[in-house]
Amino acid sequence: MKRQILALALLLITLSGVRSQQQADPTFDASVARPAYSTSHPKVLFDEAHFNFHTTTGRYKPFVSLITNDGYQVTPNKVPFSTESLTGFDVLVIANAGASQVAAADRSKSAFTDVECDAVRDWVRSGGALLLIADHAPAGAAAAILASRFGVDMSKGFTADPLNYERIALDASWIRYTRANKSLADHPITRGRDVSERINSILTFTGQSLKGPKESTALLLLSPSAYDVFDIDQPIKATTSSAAGRSQAVAMPFGKGRVVVTGEAAMLTAQNQNFGMNYPGTDDRQFVLNIMHWLTGLLKTSN
Repeated sequence: MKRQILALALLLITLSGVRSQQQADPTFDASVARPAYSTSHPKVLFDEAHFNFHTTTGRYKPFVSLITNDGYQVTPNKVPFSTESLTGFDVLVIANAGASQVAAADRSKSAFTDVECDAVRDWVRSGGALLLIADHAPAGAAAAILASRFGVDMSKGFTADPLNYERIALDASWIRYTRANKSLADHPITRGRDVSERINSILTFTGQSLKGPKESTALLLLSPSAYDVFDIDQPIKATTSSAAGRSQAVAMPFGKGRVVVTGEAAMLTAQNQNFGMNYPGTDDRQFVLNIMHWLTGLLKTSN
C-alpha cells in the first residue's frame, strides 16, 4: 500500500502544476439540441459567497453555459444562506466552497455556519433541490458540515481505484464508472428521459469518496479495491482507508426536495487540456444535464 501511496502522490504532484492553472475551456460546445425548458425557466442559485474555487464566470462557466442553454436561469449568490436568500430559487449549486481561502490552513475549515446549514436543510426539506459538489482535500473538510445535514459522510481525502481507473491517464485517481463494470447505478439520472440521454460511462478526475444514508442511491460506486489517502502532501506519513462500498456521487429525496452530492468537481465542467466534460469518450456532459433534470423534477424520484 505504501508503494501505491507514493505512486499516487507523485502523480498528483506532477499534475498539480497543470491543475493550479486550470481555466474554463473557451472552446467547449455548450449548445443543447433539445432544451428541457423553453417556456418556464427554473431558477438556479450558484454559490459564490463562501470562497468557492468554482464560480459562474470562472472554472464553472461551461457548467453554467450548458444549463443556461438547457433553459435554466442562473444567479450568482453573494450572501450567506438564509431563508430569505434561498426563497424563490429552485436549485442551489455549491462547488468547492472554502477552497479559495487565501491561507492554505484555512481551506479545510468549515465553509458554512451552523445557521446556514440549517437554512439549506430546511429549504430542501420544504421542496428545494441541492447540488453539493466537494472535491478532494481540502474541499471535503470545508463542506462536510453541510453534507452531514443530509446524512452524507465525506472522506475528506483523495480517492483512488486501482481496479477501475483510466489506464490512458496512468492515474488511479481518474476513475472510470461504467455499466459494464457495474459501478454505474441504474437510476433515473443514469437513464435520462430516453435512450439518447442514457449514461454509459463517467470519468472522474481525482476526488474524495462519499457514503450516503440508506435512502440514497450510490450513482458512482467504487470497487472493493478502492481506497482513500490522507495527508498525501507528506507521502511518507500518509495513511489510507478502504473506500469499498463508498461512492463519488449520491442522489436522494429529502423531505419534499431532492439532493445530489458529488465527491469530484471537474467532471461537471470543462477545463483546459481536456479536463472534465470535454474529455473524449465520456458521458459527463449528459450527466450534468440529467442531474439537473432530476433535481427539477423532469425525471422521477427513484427507480
